[in-house]
Amino acid sequence: MQQKVVRASKFSLASNIFLFALKLAAGILSNSIAVISDAINSLSDILTNIAVHFSVKVSYKGADEDHQYGHHAAQPIAAMMLAIFAGVAGITVIRESITRIIEPTIQDILVFPVIVLCVTIVLKSFMAYYFRIVSKKYDSPAVRALSIDSLNDVLSSSIALIAIIISTFDLKYFDGIAGILIAFFIFRAGYHVAKENIDYLMGKAASDELINEISNRAKNVNGVIGLSGLRSHQFGNKYHVEVKIKVDENHTMKDAYKIAQEVKDLVNQLPEVADVFVHIEPCNKNSS
Repeated sequence: MQQKVVRASKFSLASNIFLFALKLAAGILSNSIAVISDAINSLSDILTNIAVHFSVKVSYKGADEDHQYGHHAAQPIAAMMLAIFAGVAGITVIRESITRIIEPTIQDILVFPVIVLCVTIVLKSFMAYYFRIVSKKYDSPAVRALSIDSLNDVLSSSIALIAIIISTFDLKYFDGIAGILIAFFIFRAGYHVAKENIDYLMGKAASDELINEISNRAKNVNGVIGLSGLRSHQFGNKYHVEVKIKVDENHTMKDAYKIAQEVKDLVNQLPEVADVFVHIEPCNKNSS
């Protein structure tokens, strides 16, 4: 699992470096703020990819003395960095775009910028699909952020392509308008990534489906009379779970511990769960 997620982050980094170089060259040749904005977006992606790559590796490290519950929060932290980078890039693009609306500087249409943007659209479409599959399969918020970002790159590159074409019809100011539209998509990507990962960092409860699965596994353990409580909170991309089980008060401590350990082992088998805390509540079996 770790290798697949790390491989996805490496692929994203290599692709964005390649696209940044192409877009920068195309932007300089055409002097188009829309294309340059798209290059800035790719630069932001590169910086974020570096953070994501290291965060993925860190998140799969086991617990240590300083991080006794593991390093699962590393990925949401990296995703929040993506949101911050997106905000900074968006502000930069808007400021320059307003200047270009007032004084357009785009050159006549060039074949190279059009080819670059078409390549970007195709490659980013594939990346959005690929990252979405990986993020769902391995429940990686950092890779999910890359998927969202790639999809928004498809839209921003499409706008840049349209801007170059329209600007040839004596509508050069549209280049600046397109730059502002691209900034909107940059902001939008940052907003959605931040919104999702705030829940990760704030300890959001597990979904109803996961809670029901945990409850059923605990109740099916021989010796568990019922549950008196079940709580969860998110820690990075996984959950810490607290289960309160009812056991017969006539059980010995050794038997009660054995039941609790079986509950813990069964719930820990769920890939979404990082750790389980089982509390034993003695009760009268006949009155329960």
